Amino acid sequence: MRTLLSFLSRGRDRARQGASIYNAIVEQARRPQFYESLDVPDTIDGRFDLIVLHAGLYLPRLKSVRTEGKALAQAAFDQMFVNFEHNLRELGVGDMGVPRKVKGMLSAFYGRVTSYDNAIKDGDTAALRAALQRNVYRGGGVAPPKLDALATYVRAAHEALKAAGDTDILAGTFAWPAP
Repeated sequence: MRTLLSFLSRGRDRARQGASIYNAIVEQARRPQFYESLDVPDTIDGRFDLIVLHAGLYLPRLKSVRTEGKALAQAAFDQMFVNFEHNLRELGVGDMGVPRKVKGMLSAFYGRVTSYDNAIKDGDTAALRAALQRNVYRGGGVAPPKLDALATYVRAAHEALKAAGDTDILAGTFAWPAP
């Protein structure tokens, strides 16, 4: 009985910690500078794309932490999609439409994260800019200096995450660079 209770307790603690990490990602993604200075559309889509961008940077780094990293990354990911589902319901999407919408969001998440990750790993600034233009700005017009500034921020955040200590990554207390 004792092991079952400790297992359940660990699961609740992990879920709470995953939620805390997800909340820190959302807090960064909602910084006004993205919308005011970098012209990211302050819309549902714009906010979704910034959350995906930040989660796509943070979660792989979290997974790399031995012991709890993978489990916490999964807990944060799960919390993100629980939150997306909740938001869809608040927006009036009916019960029958939610699974289809969530499936689309899941596909969008993986597609965007893959394109950002490949561009960063390859050091391909043009590919990163193209991915940000296509996803964050939805192919709309954005001044090249704003797009360049967002690409620079993404590379800086990636490097800062690589250099950050595992303790801060696990705790969700990583200090993101300024946008």
